[in-house]
Order: sequence, then structure tokens, then C-alpha cells
Amino acid sequence: MPLKALLSSCLAFLLLLAVMPVQADASEALYAPYQKLLSQYVIERTLPGNGLVSAFDYSGALEDDGTDRLLRSQRRALANFNPDNLKGRDASIAFWINAYNFFMIDQILTDRPEGRLVASVWDYGGRINPFVDSVFEREIFNVGGRALSLDGIQKNILLGKAYRAKGWKEPRVHFAVNCASTGCPPLRNQLYTESNLETLLADNTRRALNTRRHLDMSSGQLTVTELFKWYEEDFVEASGSVKAFILEWAAPELGDQIKNVSNYRFIDYDWTLNRPENFPELR
Repeated sequence: MPLKALLSSCLAFLLLLAVMPVQADASEALYAPYQKLLSQYVIERTLPGNGLVSAFDYSGALEDDGTDRLLRSQRRALANFNPDNLKGRDASIAFWINAYNFFMIDQILTDRPEGRLVASVWDYGGRINPFVDSVFEREIFNVGGRALSLDGIQKNILLGKAYRAKGWKEPRVHFAVNCASTGCPPLRNQLYTESNLETLLADNTRRALNTRRHLDMSSGQLTVTELFKWYEEDFVEASGSVKAFILEWAAPELGDQIKNVSNYRFIDYDWTLNRPENFPELR
């Protein structure tokens, strides 16, 4: 090819690259129906001190004729997606956080005993009815043709041996997956993506710990969310101790107080459904 023609072709290619849109994270396309639900029905409220609480407007979602279509579309997209195609730590962690949170919302909206929303996820079984699998144990959520449970996604994938071996195990996942309860860390109105994963994990952990639902020093005694009791091993593995993790992510102005306490107690987890009416901060 003559040099002039070669240069012309190269210039045309560079111009094409310049005008092409930047490819979005895979999660943004795959989870488009779920993002629409989040945008429409997640209510976030910033508290004094930059704490954050959020709720999901299940009643509003059920009143919308388009909700069922969005749920079906998202379930179909996940059933047809091969997670082996995920590339890298951040894309993989973001994908599975979104999967967990979507399936939890889908469960609440579609499985309504006697046509009513449950008052708590334990209404499905488990703690109250030990003869029925809890919602966390049911292998009913389809990803790539494989039936998974919520516990399987959280404990066996996100916090499992394979991710640990890769150096991908991330304890802040406990502040990202949402169990549809008022005691949970906030559900965000946006997706976790490869590009925002670190920002959102850090933001959600800090802002959850800036609320008395997750950390309270008001009496001079340190009381913290029961997440630190149930998943103590994950926090110790990451930071050396639960207290060290808390010091890393709690509000800096609480640092000296936290350092000076010798032990901590646990805040009773509030398992009521994360509807707006169950949050005094949103009334």
C-alpha cells in the first residue's frame, strides 16, 4: 500500500476511535432492568455526620405495571449469562453483589404469601419455621443455568475459597449485599460496576458505620452491628481484628474513643422489611 494511502487509512481509524462511545461496564448493560428498579424505588437519606439509610418502595413497585416486566427481563438476562466470562476482580465482585441484591428484591416482590408483602425475610422460613429453608438457603436463583442460593452467592462465591485463593476476598462485601431488612447496610440506588466498585464499597462501609444502626458510641460504650459477630472471621482475616477494621472505616473523630474501649457489644439486628415506613429517618 502506498505510504499516502496507509497514512490516510490510519488517520481514518484514529478518527473512528475518537468518535466511538466509551464501552460501558458489562454490569451496566446486563443489569439495565435492575438499575431501572433501583432508580425508581430506592429512597436514600443522608443523615447528620454523612451517615446513610435507604429503603425500597415495594408498594410503589407493585403498583407499577412495568415492574413485572423488568423483573422477568432481569431474571432472563442472568439465566442466559455465563459468569465464566467475567474478567478480573472488580467486575466479578460487582456482578455478584448486584446478583445478590437483585434476587433479594425479586424474591420479596414475587413471593407474597396470601398476596401480601412479608413483614420480614424470616417469614419465608428458617428462624421462625426451622422446618422450611430460609430465603438465604433456597437454591432458586438462576445464573447461567445454575441454581444458586443467596448464601451460596455471598459465602461460597464472594467470600469463598476460590476468591480467597485469588486474593479477591473482600470483607466490605458485608456492607454491600442487602438482605432487605432495616438492619442491613444501605441498598444503593445505583449498580456496583467494575469502575465504581472500590468507591462504593468504601462509601457504603463508612456511611453505614456513621449511623447508630451499625455503630454507636453515644453512651461511651462501643456497640456495633451484629455483622461483626456473624462474620468475625472475615474482618479479622482482613484487618487483624474486628476493632482494627472498625477503626479503619469508622468516622475519624471517633478514633480515640474506639481505641480506648476494651470491648464492644452488639446492636440487635432489625429484621423488619426495609420499607420506607420502617425507617423513622424517612418519615
